Amino acid sequence: MFGWRKFPVLQTGRLTLRLPQMGDYTQWATLRRESESFLAPWEPLRDPAYLSRRAFRYRVNWGRAGVLDKRSLPLVLIRRADGALMGGITLDNMQGGVAKSCTVGYWMGERFARNGYMAEALEATVRYAFDHLDISRIQAGCLPENTPSRSLLEKSGFKYEGVAQSYLQIAGRWRDHVLYANLRRDRQEKGTG
Repeated sequence: MFGWRKFPVLQTGRLTLRLPQMGDYTQWATLRRESESFLAPWEPLRDPAYLSRRAFRYRVNWGRAGVLDKRSLPLVLIRRADGALMGGITLDNMQGGVAKSCTVGYWMGERFARNGYMAEALEATVRYAFDHLDISRIQAGCLPENTPSRSLLEKSGFKYEGVAQSYLQIAGRWRDHVLYANLRRDRQEKGTG
């Protein structure tokens, strides 16, 4: 079904993308705390235990299990120059068979935002999904007013598809999302993947 490497590590010019490890906990928790108000409008409400070491251990184990079960690929973004953990990107809801699809979600710590890191990570992740996981369609959704995320998706080859009403609970409310998709077929026709 999928051409998985057991635990993939993706490299770009400035980044290493890999599964989270327990050694990432301190950087991750610090970045999430200091970026809380920056991320809150775009994310679900978080239980205070979300930032605990125990919850992070669960995330690490969930990530490994998701890869082994071929249903998700959660990656942290590590800046190669200094080892700073900057954010995360996840391929989730992976479907094989006739669907060959997944969703992508991502977050970036506030101090690292608007420097092109997520565009670099998204490009590498999309390419890996198409070239190594036999994914044909990657879907993404974001709030209509999230202009930076919409711009990132559009610049990264995702096409607007429409609106999903009451798609996810964000900041404690059911919110509509605009949906985008990136198709392997479109990249092949352009000669980019």
